[in-house]
Amino acid sequence: MATQSIDEFVTSLRHDAESAGTFVQETPEVLGVNLDGRAWARVGAMVAYTGDVTFKRKGVFEGGLANFFKKQFTGEGTPLMKMTGTGQVYLADRRKKISAFRLSDDQVTVNGRDLLAFEDGIDWDIEAMKSAGSLIADGLFNVTLSGTGSVVITSHGKPVTLRVEPGRPVCTDPQATVAWDGALAPSIETDVSAKALFGRGSGESIQFDFEGDGWVLVQPFEEAPSQQDAQQSQ
Repeated sequence: MATQSIDEFVTSLRHDAESAGTFVQETPEVLGVNLDGRAWARVGAMVAYTGDVTFKRKGVFEGGLANFFKKQFTGEGTPLMKMTGTGQVYLADRRKKISAFRLSDDQVTVNGRDLLAFEDGIDWDIEAMKSAGSLIADGLFNVTLSGTGSVVITSHGKPVTLRVEPGRPVCTDPQATVAWDGALAPSIETDVSAKALFGRGSGESIQFDFEGDGWVLVQPFEEAPSQQDAQQSQ
């Protein structure tokens, strides 16, 4: 195996602080944030930072009064933190792969466990998925993002996009579903006979049923809620 000198090794992995744009993919699993003002990220995702930066967990009124009352009466919440200041911040989440895209007056819904960061100015709303009036998948929640700006998501492995067309619905496992077109609203299907195929980690057979015209992003992994997720969403 070829070896590098220590200087070559360090240089090959060095972050370029002059990189353009708010978000820079340093490695497949590490996101660099060139912060000059404010941005949002998943609580606990910061692995390092330089400069004058403060981190504050989402306040009860962040996202609007409607989100405050929604959390009070339904227990819904999403582990977001506000990053404010000037400097470079490095984010990562359990070695998950990073993907980024830009909204241009668009709307997208992201599984709360797979949202890593987004630029300030994007509107967001929280919704917990329910089936027959009960929370599903151990408190699975989604974040709907709309407006203009960059969004960064994570996934276990390389995700695949599935096309949803009229008359050709797509069914997915909630624990493998990363994001979907904002024009779509999945219905919740429960089928005990399909327990061996769907919802293994949730203890009951649950699947998302997407109908209409749009897309769904799924990962090659069923991500069961971790203890960290449960603690952060409280």
